[in-house]
Amino acid sequence: MIKIGVVNIDVSHPKAFAEYLMKGNRARYTAVYNDGFRGDDEVEAFIRKYNLERRCSTVEELAEIVDIGFVQGCNWDKHLQYAMPFIERNKPVFIDKPIVGKIADVKKLEELAAKGAVILGSSSIRYAEEIVKFASMPEEERGKIVNVFGTCGVDEFNYGIHIVEGIGGLIPSNAISCRFVGRGEVDGKKCETFFIRYENGCTAIYNTLHGTWSQNEVVVMTTKDTYQFRITSDVYAALLDRICDYMETGRNTLAPVHKLTESIRIMLAGRISRENNGIEVKLTDIPDDDPGFDGYEFEKKYAAAASKIYLK
Repeated sequence: MIKIGVVNIDVSHPKAFAEYLMKGNRARYTAVYNDGFRGDDEVEAFIRKYNLERRCSTVEELAEIVDIGFVQGCNWDKHLQYAMPFIERNKPVFIDKPIVGKIADVKKLEELAAKGAVILGSSSIRYAEEIVKFASMPEEERGKIVNVFGTCGVDEFNYGIHIVEGIGGLIPSNAISCRFVGRGEVDGKKCETFFIRYENGCTAIYNTLHGTWSQNEVVVMTTKDTYQFRITSDVYAALLDRICDYMETGRNTLAPVHKLTESIRIMLAGRISRENNGIEVKLTDIPDDDPGFDGYEFEKKYAAAASKIYLK
């Protein structure tokens, strides 16, 4: 049985992941470290409901007693510091989406991976059955991808990263640039559109609808036809099964770190483009001192709006 140690239970994923894992006998959450906004009442409820063995007082203590770390705090600016105790002990760590939010952290992750750290992530949409099935179809049958159009709701980055990673699961080529196209707004609901270019000549467009949950819809135009699908499969199961496969066999079928960080680079370039009248921004031109997306500000707003989901 794979022992998972979770750092913070801010978001709903620890609850949903634990529910899925309890249906099988491959892995369990066994210990927790929490310094997020969830109170002792919710942490203790999580421990009781999913039969965790221990609550740790430091991340280092947690990293010593588990097989893999799951970093699941909502503040992406803290993700690297939470991941380091696992990496330093040569243990794999899964970092929930968004994996990080600044170019400095992107480069640090890439550096750690190049030195051999096992860093897994990030958005479960990348591993959705619909995306994997289409990507695995022979090009002779469905044609070469020319353009991918994808949608995502709720917010720009925390949820928007889902569709960017989903697009990354379809287009294997390296992204070159991102450009902000425009914004629509109706009844206070704002939709923003971004355009990505890739080295192999294909392009992608992603839409983020702010303030409203929305389905992940994908339209793929190929050299032979146009295909459309909605992500409705159990994406958590798809992600967790791959993590368990890696832990059991050593075969890693999750995206490499440089593809996970590419998604962050795309969204950073898109934000810079929006702030500069829609100019095309190359992923290689993001300044080292770019402020990125503010994880601390997001954490404050998320905590203020959060209900006590672990007491339900």
